[in-house]
Amino acid sequence: MTTVSFRPARSTTFRNWAGNQVCLPAERLTPGSVEEVSAVVERAAAQGHRVKVVGAGHSFTAAACTDGFLLGLDRLDAVESVDRATGRVVVGAGIRLKDLNKRLDEVGLALPNLGDIAYQSIAGAIATATHGTGARLGNLATTVVGMELIDGLGRRIWCDEDERPDLLRVARVGVGALGIVTKVALRCVPAFDLHAVETIEVLDEVLDGFHDHAEANDHFELFWMPGARRCLVKRNNRTTEPRRPQPRRAYLRDKILSENVAFGVVTRVGARHPTVAPRIARLLDPGVQGRDLIDASHRIFASPRWVRFTEMEYGIPREALPEAMRRVRDLVQGMAEPVFFPIEVRVSAADDIPLSTAHGRDTAWIAAHVHKGGSYETYFQGVEAIMDDYDGRPHWGKLHFQSHRTLAPRYPAWDDAMKVRLELDPDGRFANPYTDRVLGPV
Repeated sequence: MTTVSFRPARSTTFRNWAGNQVCLPAERLTPGSVEEVSAVVERAAAQGHRVKVVGAGHSFTAAACTDGFLLGLDRLDAVESVDRATGRVVVGAGIRLKDLNKRLDEVGLALPNLGDIAYQSIAGAIATATHGTGARLGNLATTVVGMELIDGLGRRIWCDEDERPDLLRVARVGVGALGIVTKVALRCVPAFDLHAVETIEVLDEVLDGFHDHAEANDHFELFWMPGARRCLVKRNNRTTEPRRPQPRRAYLRDKILSENVAFGVVTRVGARHPTVAPRIARLLDPGVQGRDLIDASHRIFASPRWVRFTEMEYGIPREALPEAMRRVRDLVQGMAEPVFFPIEVRVSAADDIPLSTAHGRDTAWIAAHVHKGGSYETYFQGVEAIMDDYDGRPHWGKLHFQSHRTLAPRYPAWDDAMKVRLELDPDGRFANPYTDRVLGPV
C-alpha cells in the first residue's frame, strides 16, 4: 500500500503569499512521489473529496483553495534529466523557479524568459500562463515540451510532442483544473547574459514610442508610479560582452533598501495616512538612479520582493497599449483615494495554447497593485472596465471579477480546453469555486 506524508493538523489552514486568500482544507498532504499523488486522488474519489494543489501560494486568486485535500508538491522538486545538446530538461513540478534557475545555470542552460519574481513553482507558473516581457517571447508555458499529469481517477498520463500532442497543447495552461501536473519537460536555451539599462523617462514620450521600444529590445518594460510625470524604463538585451555586475553596495542600496525597505515604509504609511505618504517618499528616496550592468539572465530578470501586495493584471492587444495606459492614468488621477504602488507594463508574443492569455495575439500587459491588506475593489474594478473595452484577458493567478460567461468569448479555442477538462476530470475532482466561476462547472 502506498503511504502518504501528512502535515500536522495545526498546519491545515492555508494562506496565500498576499494573505488575501484563506481556506481550511480537510487535509494537507505533502506527497513525496508520483505514486503518492495518485493514491491521494484515488482516496479523494472514494471519499467524495475534491483535490487542489498549491505551490508557492503566489496566486492572488482562490485557485488553490479547497475544503477537500490540499497537496503541496515541494518534495517533487528534482531535476530528473538534462540533455545539453537539445536543451530538454525534465523537472519535478514542485521545483521553485529560483532553484530551477540555479540548477540550469550549473549545467550551462537557462529559461529563455522569466518574470521579475522567481518564488513560484514551475507547475504553478505554467498553469496560470505566467510571463516575463519580450515582444518575440511567449509565456513560460510555451517552453513546455512534455508533461506528466494525474487525472481525476488517479491515472498517470504522459503527453509530449510525439505522444498525445493534442493534450500537451491544451494542458500547458490548465488553471489547476485539468489534472495534477507532477513532471514537466522544458525546452531550455544555452545560458546567456543580459545588458540591463534602466532609465527614468517621461511617460507620454515612452507611450508615444511604445511599439518601437518593444520591437527594438529583447525585453522591454516600464513601471509608472501613479501621479508621476516620469516612469522607470527597463531595457534588457542579450550580449556577449564581459560581465559588469552591479557592485554589492549599489545592489543593497537599490534592490534592498530602496525597492524593499523604504518602499515598504511608504506603502504602509500611505495606506494609513494618504496625505503624508508623498512627503515621506521624497524624504526616503533621494531620487531613482539609472542602472547599467551586464550579468547572467536569471539575475537580471528576477528581483527580491519583500513588500507584499495584491495584484490585477490584464493582457490586451499590443497595439491598444498606449491608449489603454493613458486611460488608466486618467482613472487613477481622478480617484479620491491615492494609489501608492507602481503600475507595470510588459509585452509578450502570441501563442497557440487555448487558455493562454496571449492565445492568438501579440499582447501587452498592464498590472495594477495595492499594498497587502489595502482596499483594491474600486481601483481594480475601474481598471477592469477599461480592459473590457479591449477584450482584455485577466492573468489566471491575479485578481479579477470575470466569469466563464464573460471570458469564453475572448478565447477562440475555449471549447478545446473544456473538452480536455471533461476528458481528464469528468467528476470535477479538481474543481473549486474559483474554477467554477472562471471556467464553469464541469
